[in-house]
Amino acid sequence: MALVVRWYDFICFGIVGLAFFGSLLLIWWREKGERRSSCGGSSSSMYESLVSVSRPEPEECAPRAGHLCSSQLWNSCWAGLHPGWLLGIRFLSFATLSGFLVWDILEYSPSIYVYYTEWTFTLVVIYFAIATIVSAHGCVLYYSQLQSMKSPTENGRWQGKEILPGDIEPRVYTIAANIADKERVGINMLLERAGFWGYLMQISFQTCAGAVVLTDIVFWLVIVPFLPNVHLQLNLLMGCIHTLNAVFLLLDTSINSLPFPWFRLAYFVLWSCCYVIFLWVIHACGFTWWPYPFLELSTPWAPLWYLCLAVIHIPCYGFYWLVVSAKTSIFPRLFPRAFVKY
Repeated sequence: MALVVRWYDFICFGIVGLAFFGSLLLIWWREKGERRSSCGGSSSSMYESLVSVSRPEPEECAPRAGHLCSSQLWNSCWAGLHPGWLLGIRFLSFATLSGFLVWDILEYSPSIYVYYTEWTFTLVVIYFAIATIVSAHGCVLYYSQLQSMKSPTENGRWQGKEILPGDIEPRVYTIAANIADKERVGINMLLERAGFWGYLMQISFQTCAGAVVLTDIVFWLVIVPFLPNVHLQLNLLMGCIHTLNAVFLLLDTSINSLPFPWFRLAYFVLWSCCYVIFLWVIHACGFTWWPYPFLELSTPWAPLWYLCLAVIHIPCYGFYWLVVSAKTSIFPRLFPRAFVKY
């Protein structure tokens, strides 16, 4: 057994356990509260959960600021930008990052997954995979709506909206609001599926956002200058792995319409806790070396390291929150007619 437990290690266990169960409690409290508050209900929260107990009427969802409608998953925040552009960027990101992931595994074998970087990089790939599927689904709905606009009703109106020459690309909040009642059931079924994938997509987006910031900061500011790793030398592959993840994620953020509520920091903390627990388990099973020296339990300074790593999750997540907040507050002032704030 390679993991020798000392008295100060129990402090590390307590720090991780408190973070883990505290995050679970926060998720249960906020997500349950979001589900209880439907579109028509009153809630102090700005963001609705994508997993809803019942399907509210789309007409009630659209006007409410902050509600995450399914169209936000695949629509751009830039007026006039076709959803296909976002689909193309997400697919390109997925294909490129997948190539580097395969290269990394072939170069260092699957044992590379003892590193937090590999966990985070894989999560980013998973996010772009889900986002590509959701965007493709959204483009199908987008084209369906454009086709339906070409067939006005007898009185010259289209589902309660007069068709004007300027209505070439209407602002889409939800597809179900613009179709006949007899078709609404089928579209609602599609929106239910989008709700599940949208929930998963939203969580993975916010989790990998914080994890990418943490990974790249630790790698470039701590490991490279102060903790040279004999197992992984800095080369082209390592440089791309710790750079392209942030580049593609920021590119997607600059175009997408996804919100970034603070409480989902809990998912980021859970992600890191699962990694640390994974390291403890493999060391208890006989693994001998630590991929990150500051996670080693054999030093009396371990509690301080673990406390610092727990606290640093807040500024890492907060940095990306500031990026999204800057986008939604600065861009509308610089480009008032081009930027669409949902």
